[in-house]
Amino acid sequence: MNTSYLVRGVLAWMLIAVAETLHGVARGQFLRPIVGDLASRQIGVFTGSAMILIIAWLVIRWIGAVTRSELLAVGAVWLLLMLSFEVALGRALGASWKRIVSDYDFRQGGLMLVGMAVLFLSPLIAARLRGGGARQ
Repeated sequence: MNTSYLVRGVLAWMLIAVAETLHGVARGQFLRPIVGDLASRQIGVFTGSAMILIIAWLVIRWIGAVTRSELLAVGAVWLLLMLSFEVALGRALGASWKRIVSDYDFRQGGLMLVGMAVLFLSPLIAARLRGGGARQ
């Protein structure tokens, strides 16, 4: 069983993590002072999702996942890694558990579940956009 697509998927996720980190810094520096913290985080979900889709579109052929299950496996790896990264970074920067959880709570204006869904599905979406579709 060839799982090299998962190794390449992890490497691609590292690129996504760096891009998202820079995106978060830029959002905090430029957008938050204008629209406030919550609105900047909400906007950031959509701009970050677009960025993730672009990166996925650029790297999906290199990753080498071609079947639907392989593409979803890459998405699942990205999701688990990003959730771990988000929580670890948030805690390292002093965010409380309440603050971290609020990003995932629609009732509190948190939209991160939307972003995480896009992240999970982005390998599949990118493959379809690249014309590769996904074999069963």
